[in-house]
Amino acid sequence: MDKKKEKQEEEEKRTSSLPARARMMLTRPVQEATPAAKEAFDPRRCSTTEGYWAYNWTKRLPYTDQTCPFVDRQISCQRNGRPDSDYLYWDWHLDGCTLPRFDPAAVLEKLRGKRMLFVGDSLQMGQWLSFVCLVNSALHYSARTMERTTTLSVFTATEYNATIEFYWAPFLVEANSDRNIRLGAGGRVLHVDAVELHAKHWEGADILVFDSYVWWMSGSRIKAVWGAFGDDGYEELDAWVAFRLGLKTWANWVDANIDPNATRVFFMSISTTHMRSEDWGRDGGIRCYNETWPITRRGYWGSGADRRMMEVMSDVVGRMRVPVTLLNVTQLTEHRADAHVSVYTETGGELLTAAQRADPRAHADCIHWCLPGVPDTWNQILYAHL
Repeated sequence: MDKKKEKQEEEEKRTSSLPARARMMLTRPVQEATPAAKEAFDPRRCSTTEGYWAYNWTKRLPYTDQTCPFVDRQISCQRNGRPDSDYLYWDWHLDGCTLPRFDPAAVLEKLRGKRMLFVGDSLQMGQWLSFVCLVNSALHYSARTMERTTTLSVFTATEYNATIEFYWAPFLVEANSDRNIRLGAGGRVLHVDAVELHAKHWEGADILVFDSYVWWMSGSRIKAVWGAFGDDGYEELDAWVAFRLGLKTWANWVDANIDPNATRVFFMSISTTHMRSEDWGRDGGIRCYNETWPITRRGYWGSGADRRMMEVMSDVVGRMRVPVTLLNVTQLTEHRADAHVSVYTETGGELLTAAQRADPRAHADCIHWCLPGVPDTWNQILYAHL
């Protein structure tokens, strides 16, 4: 069969799987993706929170979880058997500006001779893997290397003498669970005024991208210690209070150690979760399980992103001496109940069994995101700021 005809039939098959009313609704946003009235992206004037998701059936994916060898099995939804693929073909459009496409060749030039470091939790790891896969799509397989450890992982674009790295620090500050994630919330103690053990790995980076949120939300109270006190001398604090203390410790380190003329610093806002299907009007639903369509209600905000934590994040970053760009991806993420890994993931290093998949109430993961997916849009916004 002719390749052009084969591609056309594939696209028709994908769009025909959508309800007829939805197909009609989706033609308009795609046509309006780059209207003449929109300005070129300027981070000083363009809001990344004001916009809409539009289905783009002509979209060419820059990578898949099969073409990019670095995607972890935990977030390889298609490879893990997810039967639908519509979630892959949505683009985030800004109301007032045109968000540029991620250009891997331009990014590699920007990173020539530089070190870029993502720091945070497993959601940040997903964003790092997305960034690596987007860049990798422009590299020959012999022109890159990857070294991964439980603490620091390094992707190197050898021809550009550039590294894109990830460092594991889910709280940014130190915690007794940093190297023992199975400790659980009950045994976890945070050293809210200590960051040096982690921060020594951040020195010398040209671009730093931080995130920290979801681990703080494992309970309403957090065990915290100060100074030389051991883990037994903890005090229990409200999560938002501990978050403010920890974030201030991180901010103080950045202000004292980062030269803004040499290093760009970014902080990712909350990656929302979708634990209550009632939030978006799906009574009787089971969290994000079997969701195949974004939440279309303009300005939707559910229970998966804590506004008080957002305020703490914005307040601490806003008071810093070193300029830190807070990339607000929370609103666009709120709409994407359809793009989580759900039951197409692993637990304890093993793929969910058929029996486990049949019990989404116990096993659906509505925190992490499929790759390709939503983290690609975060990186599109990051690229626009670079």
